[in-house]
Amino acid sequence: MPGDRIRGNRHKLEHGKFHLNMRKNFLPLRVMEPWHRLPREDCTFFTRKEILRLFYRYRDLAPQLVPLDYTDKPDVTLPYELIGSMPELKDNPFRQRIAEVFSEHGDGNMTLDDFLDMFSVLSEMAPRDLKAYYAFKIYDFNNDDYICKSDLEKTVNKLTRNELTPEEVSLVCEKVIYEADVDNDGKLSLEDFQHMIIRAPDFLSTFHIRI
Repeated sequence: MPGDRIRGNRHKLEHGKFHLNMRKNFLPLRVMEPWHRLPREDCTFFTRKEILRLFYRYRDLAPQLVPLDYTDKPDVTLPYELIGSMPELKDNPFRQRIAEVFSEHGDGNMTLDDFLDMFSVLSEMAPRDLKAYYAFKIYDFNNDDYICKSDLEKTVNKLTRNELTPEEVSLVCEKVIYEADVDNDGKLSLEDFQHMIIRAPDFLSTFHIRI
């Protein structure tokens, strides 16, 4: 009999590529409870109590837009400006990329499902390869399914708050590609990135937001 917290890892590897649909594989069933008329999730990395807490966090961003009753699945989307202003994100240099990657249309505007997806992946319960997949998507600024030198330069500049010179940034990026580019094509694939993450034991603790 499964408990409130489901820790199953349902994503899969297919032909060497990571295929993930968060809504189908991790958040597939939204069950409405009439007594509080709020979303309940039976397949997530959160307990019901945590889901409800996140719902209220989402609603608090715009109580005039987000209804208490989600029984009829209202069409509500909050703009990135509100999402990015949350204490958990506002000081994160990747806040806009995070919102873009987890938003359904890639514009940073979020539905409640998008919001729950983001916090679920960034929770301490999410597995390493799921976190690695989304970290890869966040650092892939041009969305070409590779992390090239240009992507790395943007990543390093954000991580260092633009404190390095262009020459220093270039050296860091070249070193990363040299050490992580397994197939020597001058860019990092998801597989290259996953191999690099394995050698970074503190990755799970840094790719994490507490609720």
